[in-house]
Amino acid sequence: MEAVASNDLRIQNVLGRLEMIIDNENSRIGADPEFDLKTSNAHKSRCLYELTMLHRDAGPGEISPAFAAQTRHLRSKLQVNAQKVAAHLEAVRSVVDLLKTAAQDADADGIYTEAQFRYSDF
Repeated sequence: MEAVASNDLRIQNVLGRLEMIIDNENSRIGADPEFDLKTSNAHKSRCLYELTMLHRDAGPGEISPAFAAQTRHLRSKLQVNAQKVAAHLEAVRSVVDLLKTAAQDADADGIYTEAQFRYSDF
């Protein structure tokens, strides 16, 4: 019974850390230009890995049903997080495309390239 309580406490701690990480990420994505998404993602991944290991080591019925509500709550926060991360990545792609187009436009300064010159009609 002591092992079950210890495992429950560890699960509770990891779920709490994961929720803090997700809340922080959700509030800072798109609002804080200094936010390090890569580091935050590494922390989320670590928590999810720890949860996987804790659940793997637990036998059937050893995990408290009290975690079901907390897990559902986290799942809804993760869905919001996934939407925010996807929007952030789309914004990054748009900026990259704009920069790429600007660089290509700057290269196209009106001078013919060798390939254009070679195939043009005189």
